[in-house]
Amino acid sequence: VQLQASGGGLVQAGGSLRLSCAASGSIFSISAMGWFRQAPGKEREFVAYARWSGVVTYYADSVKGRFTISRENTKNTWYLQMNSLKPEDTAVYYCAADIRGTFSTSPSRYDYWGQGTQVTVSS
Repeated sequence: VQLQASGGGLVQAGGSLRLSCAASGSIFSISAMGWFRQAPGKEREFVAYARWSGVVTYYADSVKGRFTISRENTKNTWYLQMNSLKPEDTAVYYCAADIRGTFSTSPSRYDYWGQGTQVTVSS
């Protein structure tokens, strides 16, 4: 499985960005997708999760109501729509694939990772 993340950039506080994660290879093995982020000097943290169907989703409390994870079936692409961005959302964002399907916020439980895309929110 290969994951290609894109869509990061510089945005002012209150603005929006949409991140994309294109999956290729043995995508039939993927049960769920997650988004994580890592700010400088901090550990990688959970942001959002969705089962492959896109029906079951989970969000970190810090992004609930502002971020939405979704999937475009025809393109095997996942999205993270980020609205009302705050300076504390600044980080490198990663998409990750899980083959087990059991929800977890731990990065170690995910099997495949994209390369990361930088999101910077200015105040």
